[in-house]
Amino acid sequence: MANTTPEHLTARLRALESKLWTREYLMKIAEFDGATIAPENGAAARGDAMGALAGEHHELLTSEDARALIAELETAVAAGELTDPQVLAEVRTLARDQREAVALPTEEVEAWSRLTCEADAVWHKAKGANDWESFEPYVDRIVETLKRHAGYMDPTRDPYDVWLDQYERGMDAAAYDRFFEAVRKTVVPLVHAIGERGEQPNAPFLTAHVPDAVQRAMSFDLMKLVGLDLADTCLAFTEHPFSEGFAVGDARVATHIYEDNLLSNVYSVIHEAGHASYELGVNPAYARTCLEGGTSLGIHESQSRFFENTAGRSRAFMTPLLALLRKHVPEVYGSVSEDELYRAVNIATPSLIRTEADELTYPLHIMIRYDIERMLFAGEATAKDVPALWAKLTKQYLGLDVPNDTLGALQDTHWSGGSFGYFPTYALGSAYDAQYVPAMERAGVDLEGACAAGDLAPVRAWLRENIWQWGRGKDAGELVEDACGAPFNAAFYCDYLAKKFGELYRL
Repeated sequence: MANTTPEHLTARLRALESKLWTREYLMKIAEFDGATIAPENGAAARGDAMGALAGEHHELLTSEDARALIAELETAVAAGELTDPQVLAEVRTLARDQREAVALPTEEVEAWSRLTCEADAVWHKAKGANDWESFEPYVDRIVETLKRHAGYMDPTRDPYDVWLDQYERGMDAAAYDRFFEAVRKTVVPLVHAIGERGEQPNAPFLTAHVPDAVQRAMSFDLMKLVGLDLADTCLAFTEHPFSEGFAVGDARVATHIYEDNLLSNVYSVIHEAGHASYELGVNPAYARTCLEGGTSLGIHESQSRFFENTAGRSRAFMTPLLALLRKHVPEVYGSVSEDELYRAVNIATPSLIRTEADELTYPLHIMIRYDIERMLFAGEATAKDVPALWAKLTKQYLGLDVPNDTLGALQDTHWSGGSFGYFPTYALGSAYDAQYVPAMERAGVDLEGACAAGDLAPVRAWLRENIWQWGRGKDAGELVEDACGAPFNAAFYCDYLAKKFGELYRL
């Protein structure tokens, strides 16, 4: 008779999770390498290797043995034979992963990995060459593949809703429509009022030339300033800033340096350090299990936007930030005051590039992408229509003309990786972020004092306790409600934006 004691079942569960984690780890290594230091001609070989790993991962998760194990585990949970909270969370999470993976044939998973690896390489070339036409076929192929995959996973739902839910459990287009409508009612009038009545600061230091080597050295100090241990991370350089969590004790940051825009790199590093902090703050007991890593893209983005905006662009944080700027670039920042820096890093004015957008206009960039994705999935547009749609929506939301596709539809890497349904989580993350602040204050955290002192340890402790440690053990809705004492409410975000930018521009 098979050994089905709780201890034996748990050991079998952990053995399966370890095998899955190993393949995930290797795929992340290949992906990070491809986006940072890998040579251009290595894309095909990397794609083959990643496709093979993705196939192995899928076969492991969906094999008869794995299905039987999950069934045994769920039976034991239902019978009350497994009671350890972590094991219960692992069973719940892995069972969901398996149900969704079982729906996809292994050959589809392998083909998908190859397609997105190839598309990513084409996108990198296309962006630099302002060549939408070369990337266009991949967008159509990716959207059609995602529609097909959504049909495998849940044929009863709209395909786009399936993917929105994948990135943020419980969210669909109807929920995002309500959220964006609330944000639109706050942001659009503010942007118009600033354009009509707001006085923009004169800040020539924003475009001062700062050499690459100086910015690289400063980047490491920035990572330490916000609380990262450099023994847990590394800094790489890429076209599109990003971060990746590999394991407990290993989360990596990649930034992009513009020599005539130092603060772009400053806030990219702080932003990505927020992501890395989340990955590094997961309960070490979750290592090499399905609970390791962030629970959703929205929660992940709430961490990066918290560090970048709520802390990093606060008036209080100007004290340690300016000290660091003066240390590395005294010839530029020696005569800049904290108030001048605060106004400069919070300039609100429409711009073309999402990653360079200010905190207020940022959600408008997300709405552009959300609207286009909905049309592509609804069959109301194809990739050929995207540049024109991008120009139309940019004019509508931001009042700007799009001069070329490099500054338009090619600016983001996400679609090349198949990440449709991802963009809305960027705006949602900022809204979660705003709801954390009053919860922190009720817990006795002096956010302003921590920022002014350049010591975010108390803030990080609250985030670790309430957000980071849970990994994938809680879905976003439960996590926000437990951390904040109430369900998610967009009013916190709207009120925060109205108050901050109303005061900044004396509206």
